[in-house]
Amino acid sequence: QVHITQAGGGLVRPWESLRLVCTASGDITSIREMGWYRQGPGQQRDMVETITGAGVPTYADSVKGRFTISGPTARNTIYLHMITLFPNDTAVYYCHADGRTWSQAEFGAWGQGTQVTVFS
Repeated sequence: QVHITQAGGGLVRPWESLRLVCTASGDITSIREMGWYRQGPGQQRDMVETITGAGVPTYADSVKGRFTISGPTARNTIYLHMITLFPNDTAVYYCHADGRTWSQAEFGAWGQGTQVTVFS
């Protein structure tokens, strides 16, 4: 019922920048929180940055000062603006959203993931 669409991954060099975008659509009446998670090679999936429906962000220490989350917009879109990227930022980045459907049920949904590769 809820679909998460992601875009914006790519291949960059150290010190360069990249922007990711994610939109939640479908049977949604409200968003509690949306956010970005990443899973590097041989690692578990960890929270990067999240933002509430009211626009209050939470940041992981590893990206604070370099990555900025924005949104959600009226169309339930969030962005991740990444600057000063380094090879250890290489990972599959996943978008997540949770909230309520039109039937008042709670939902949680993941996007398909997008690859960010930083090569030195």
